[in-house]
Amino acid sequence: MDQRFTDMAEIFNEQQEHYEALVGHIRRLKQSCDSTDVDNLAFAECIGTIRKEQTYRVSLKMKGYDFSLILDPVGPEGETEEEPLPPSLQRVQNEFRGISGSAKATVSKGAKLLQLIDWLLRSDSQMVEQVKGAAETYQEQGRLNDNLEENIKEVRRAKELSQRYKKQADEVYT
Repeated sequence: MDQRFTDMAEIFNEQQEHYEALVGHIRRLKQSCDSTDVDNLAFAECIGTIRKEQTYRVSLKMKGYDFSLILDPVGPEGETEEEPLPPSLQRVQNEFRGISGSAKATVSKGAKLLQLIDWLLRSDSQMVEQVKGAAETYQEQGRLNDNLEENIKEVRRAKELSQRYKKQADEVYT
């Protein structure tokens, strides 16, 4: 039983790390685009800013859950030119790669985590019975029941946060 709670906590921590990385990539991207609204996770206006300010053909390439920002230099006549990207645009492309990877990892960890959480919540009454059978004394049973209640509270909190992380990561794709 303890192993299930440990597994859930580890997966939740991994999802949270990916989500925090996602937020960081989006904030850095928005800062590089001079966006004042760095708390909002929408970043479409950055693509518009790059299109306006740069002499590059800007497109977003999607392949499954992976996406990247494609920047092709355009000459005065509209033809594609071969020239290296300036460092600022290389950073923007790197942030897009980071957003893509972090969003994908947040969503995938969320799916696995919610399955485990749902199993734990459905098994609550069985775990109470296990605790009764495992405790040798009334005092020990009380302690184990308290631990189980605390663990179930944490599972519910993790479920709430995980669903929020997954929802916000899913919004990256819309």
